[in-house]
Amino acid sequence: MTNVTIRAAGAGDIAAITRIYAQAVRHGTATFEIEPPDEAEMARRQQGLLANGYPYLVAEVAGAVAGYAYAGPYRERPGYRWTVEDTVYIAPQFHRLGLGRLLITRLVADAAARGFRQMIGIVGDSTNAASIALHASAGFRRIGTLQSVGFKHGRWIDSVLMQRALGDADTTPP
Repeated sequence: MTNVTIRAAGAGDIAAITRIYAQAVRHGTATFEIEPPDEAEMARRQQGLLANGYPYLVAEVAGAVAGYAYAGPYRERPGYRWTVEDTVYIAPQFHRLGLGRLLITRLVADAAARGFRQMIGIVGDSTNAASIALHASAGFRRIGTLQSVGFKHGRWIDSVLMQRALGDADTTPP
């Protein structure tokens, strides 16, 4: 795809990010949120990640935000501080055009450059073949499936756990 720019996200991207995420919340199973957060909440979340040194990216197509990705804490306890969880969302009209791959590739590189050692992908819905394939294409391996851990749209939903090493991974201390 031409005219794509992957860049650091900022406050000016919140409206588009909120719209993209709201679509996923309302119609998808990638997230187990039931009600879409408003712009103020999405801005609060973004500010928290950026203030703590996590990468947060957007994909622009012809100047419009078409998708976003970020790494955030995998778990809150200090022993997990070198492990991040990734998030990638693409606006529906831009699905299957390679934006997810561009975002996750850059996200992996940015997280490694910041010293993180492992990245976890938690794919909502074991039937989400596109997200599982996206993660596999970026070097993630499937670790396991948590069965029926979420309930949304009237059905039980699995989560697929995927993982990839970053930088020196577990070969040296942080």
